[in-house]
Amino acid sequence: MASGKDSDRTLGYMTRKDTEVKLPRPTRVKNKTPAPVQITAEQILREARERQEAEIRPPKQKITDSTELSDYRLRRRKEFEDQIRRARWNIQVWMKYAQWEESQKDYARARSVWERAIEGDYRNHTLWLKYAEFEMKNKFVNSARNVWDRAVTLLPRVDQLWYKYIHMEEILGNIAGARQIFERWMQWSPDQQGWLSFVKFELRYNEIERARSIYERFVLCHPKVSAFIRFAKFEMKGGEVARARHVYERATEKLAEDEEAETLFVAFAEFEERCKEPERARFIYKFALDHIPKGRAEDLYKKFVAFEKQYGDKEGIEDAIVGKRRFQYEDEVRKNPLNYDSWFDYVRLEETVGNKDRIREIYERAIANIPPAEEKRYWQRYIYLWINYALYEEIETEDVERTRDVYRECLKLIPHSKFSFAKIWLLAAQFEIRQLNLAGARQILGNAIGKAPKDKIFKKYIEIELQLGNIDRCRKLYERYLEWSPENCYAWSKYAELERSLAETERARAIFELAISQPALDMPELLWKAYIDFEIAEGELERTRALYERLLDRTKHYKVWVSFAKFEASAAEQEEDEEEEDQEETDAIERKKECIRRARAIFERANSYYKDSAPELKEERATLLEDWLNMETNFGKLGDVSVVQSKLPKKLKKRKPITREDGSTEYEEYIDYLYPEESQTTNLKILEAAYKWKKQKLATSEEEYD
Repeated sequence: MASGKDSDRTLGYMTRKDTEVKLPRPTRVKNKTPAPVQITAEQILREARERQEAEIRPPKQKITDSTELSDYRLRRRKEFEDQIRRARWNIQVWMKYAQWEESQKDYARARSVWERAIEGDYRNHTLWLKYAEFEMKNKFVNSARNVWDRAVTLLPRVDQLWYKYIHMEEILGNIAGARQIFERWMQWSPDQQGWLSFVKFELRYNEIERARSIYERFVLCHPKVSAFIRFAKFEMKGGEVARARHVYERATEKLAEDEEAETLFVAFAEFEERCKEPERARFIYKFALDHIPKGRAEDLYKKFVAFEKQYGDKEGIEDAIVGKRRFQYEDEVRKNPLNYDSWFDYVRLEETVGNKDRIREIYERAIANIPPAEEKRYWQRYIYLWINYALYEEIETEDVERTRDVYRECLKLIPHSKFSFAKIWLLAAQFEIRQLNLAGARQILGNAIGKAPKDKIFKKYIEIELQLGNIDRCRKLYERYLEWSPENCYAWSKYAELERSLAETERARAIFELAISQPALDMPELLWKAYIDFEIAEGELERTRALYERLLDRTKHYKVWVSFAKFEASAAEQEEDEEEEDQEETDAIERKKECIRRARAIFERANSYYKDSAPELKEERATLLEDWLNMETNFGKLGDVSVVQSKLPKKLKKRKPITREDGSTEYEEYIDYLYPEESQTTNLKILEAAYKWKKQKLATSEEEYD
């Protein structure tokens, strides 16, 4: 017996285990090889049919007299009544009962059965249809009318009842009665098909005016595009062009904002085409394109382009194609208004058309889409919309004030505290210069330097003032430039170059001195080179040497050594150019030897530095020695190549291990340099190692002997 803990009251105090359905264990197929004889599905079906037992049918009964007939009828009626009593809701039982009574020619009883069925479920229109068909089949016309009348009164929304009723009257030739039934039906405002059936009915009997009045009521009941188009086609079929046009015009007034307005306008334009009125059709197409939203006018554009290709001239076809492309661009900017490339393409399209008002409208719509974040990368494409807008107003429309307003609004819009665009400042200033408004240009550039100083702005402002010959303004601008960016070597060099061009050598030298004394510079090598070139150009050789020495105190880069040496080598040529007529040839040779000695001394210093202080910079030292060798070669007879050759290193190919990310090791080849002093040290080390090895070997052999 199950315990109370395991039992469940909902299961009659049985356990869950007792209620589980135990299915038979599936048999395992041990041999899965196919049988030698295969059975098809066709064989299985054939065998099943052969083994099927014959259907048991009741024996046929022959009725010989009226008494048997009465008994048969009584028995059948009792069966039907019992079936109805058991399933009163079953319509098929009622229908079989009524049809059986009809087959016995007892029409009164059949009618009684139909009435009882309808009394039980009068909303079932199938019962009404079968009841009316029974009356019509047996030619009880008035009874059939009575049934139809009751049916349409109780179920006025079932269109099939109305159709059948009207069809019966029309077959009987009762046209007035059928029309009256249609009128009763129209009071219930049926769907479009009902109205169209009424129209077809009137047209069958050539009642044109009646059909027209029905269409008038139809479009009032269903003010839809399809209704008006059918009405217009009806008038057109009758040759009433003016009436058809009037119908289309009424539809246009009422349904211009409807979702299906595109279909209406296309039908109206095609109607005008058929009437040989291409100008009217063109006006309808253009009116439709202006009023229908772009998203719903795709088919309309296609029709318009096809129309222009058929009836229009070259300009008309181009307008149609432009309209189609305009539709595409409108769709693109509607989906993504921040896609500035689409706006550029759209504006370019409108500029080819040349409608100034529309071009301005597109520009205004485009610049209204301000980037969502104040980050320069989002504004870089957007700012060109303003630039193109300003250039269009200046070049195409030649509207100076409007161009000035565009630049002003653009500069107001940019958040200069976070980022700015030098291009827009410079374009605005150059525009004012083209208008001969120099004060306005200076004001714009001054505001630019105050709000958002940039290299481009300073350079352009200085260039403008220099072209105008305002040297004092240039100096002030360079001072402002260097206050803003004291590490800018380009600015220092250009400032000094300006002073030198004005023959202000001392000012230029002072600027260079001030520049090289700055704690941080972006490209100091360019500044030092400019200073050295300046002193060389001035012929100040001692100052140049002093500059090189100061530069070597800061950096020992091999290029500085090479440049210093080349300067010393070329110093002789400079002096020779200056005093060639006054000096004798022997003195010139002696002076040249002195310069070569100076250059050689600098190379010696450089080599000693790399040898003693920076032995790890082998490649730089090798490059230095190669430059020294080339210089000695260029000196010709005065040069001594052997001095350098004894110092040249040997190139060695070596391999070094490199560990990869996965832990494996691979070897990479590289070039190493072996200098003469290193090779001597290496030889000594080899001899020392060999001596130790021999000594160790002798000691081992003595131990073995003992």
